[in-house]
Amino acid sequence: MNLVIDAGNSFIKFGIFEGTQLLHSKRILSKDFTETLISIRHTNPQLEAVIISSVGTLSKNAVTQLQKTFPTALFLDNTTKMPFTNCYTSPTTLGVDRLALVAAAAQCFPKQNTLVIDAGTCITYDFKNNKEEYLGGAIAPGLQMRYQSLHDFTANLPLLTSKFPQNDIGTNTNESIHVGVSTGLIHEIKGVIRQYCNTYDDLTVILTGGDAHFLSKRLKNGIFATSNFLLEGLNYILAFNTTQ
Repeated sequence: MNLVIDAGNSFIKFGIFEGTQLLHSKRILSKDFTETLISIRHTNPQLEAVIISSVGTLSKNAVTQLQKTFPTALFLDNTTKMPFTNCYTSPTTLGVDRLALVAAAAQCFPKQNTLVIDAGTCITYDFKNNKEEYLGGAIAPGLQMRYQSLHDFTANLPLLTSKFPQNDIGTNTNESIHVGVSTGLIHEIKGVIRQYCNTYDDLTVILTGGDAHFLSKRLKNGIFATSNFLLEGLNYILAFNTTQ
C-alpha cells in the first residue's frame, strides 16, 4: 500500500492506494497535518511507500514529523524521475503539482494528446503530446482569486462567493461580478481548449481541482472531470521510482 500526500496552497490531501486503486482520501487544513499523519500511520501499519508533493508551505515541524514517521518518503522535486519527457525550459521553477498531473495523464491516456486543466487556487493548463512529451502550458488566477482580487483592489466592490448568474448581462453589481468572474472563466477555459483542438488532433481534456465540479456544469460533454487526478499521478510517480 502507498500513501500519497498533496500539500497544496489551500489544503492538504492524503490518498491511500492499493496498486492503482485509491482506497481512501482525506482533505485537511495544514494545521492538522501532524495529527493526521500519525493517525494514518497508526491505522495503516502496512503502508510501504510514501510520496509528498508540496507547493504550499509545510512547517519545519511538519516536515520533521513526516521524515520521522516515514523515513523513506519521497519528496517530489524537479530531479525526480518522471514517466514522460519534460520539455519545460525552466524545470526548476515548474510546480511539482503540475508534474504529478502530467504523470497522471501519461498513466491514464498514454500516447494521446492530453490537456490537463487544474482548477484550484490558480488555474493551470498542462499539455502532454502523443509522444509522451510535456510541452508546458499556462498559469492563470483561479476562481476564488478572481473574486478576491476584485474586492481587494477596488474601493467598493463586495467579496462574493462563486455563482453562475442567470443571464450573460449583469443588471446589478453582484450579477456583473458573477458574469465577469464565473462566466468569464468558462469562456477562458473554452477558448484555451479550442486553441489546442485547432492545433492537435484527438485532444483529451481533463478537468480537475477544487473547483472542477462547479465549472464542469457549464462545460460541454467530452471533458473528463475528476477530483483525484493529482493523487493518481503521485501514486504513478511513486511506483515508477520504486520499480526502477
